[in-house]
Amino acid sequence: MDALRVVLDTNVVVSALLFREGRLAPLRHAWAAGRIVPLVSADTADELVRVLSYPKFRLDAASAKALLAHYLAGAETLAHPRATHLPACDDPDDVMFLRLAYAAKADMLVTGDRALLAVAARSRVEIVRPGALLTRIGRGA
Repeated sequence: MDALRVVLDTNVVVSALLFREGRLAPLRHAWAAGRIVPLVSADTADELVRVLSYPKFRLDAASAKALLAHYLAGAETLAHPRATHLPACDDPDDVMFLRLAYAAKADMLVTGDRALLAVAARSRVEIVRPGALLTRIGRGA
């Protein structure tokens, strides 16, 4: 099976990185093993850096940097993806994930975000909840 090229929204990445025994921990192992290839843009990476710095996570700068490096090590980067004909999304902050998924011709966009899930039926890129990806890669949720 070829690695799935996936856009993971920020909350999915943070859950996989920070909660080693959590429901999404298998995603971390999947990207480390090359079973999935996370797709990243400058915008999505910037948001991840910002979220990892939230005080509630209690990460010092070195820990946040190490987590980010772990994630980016197996990622494919499209610095400034350009895409047209995106489905309309109610949350402007989520458009960067759609843009990346379309520009990179991702296999899927993985999210728990309601605004993104709401456009799934109109999207050329499959938009799924994390459990669907876990099932697809053989790690049922």
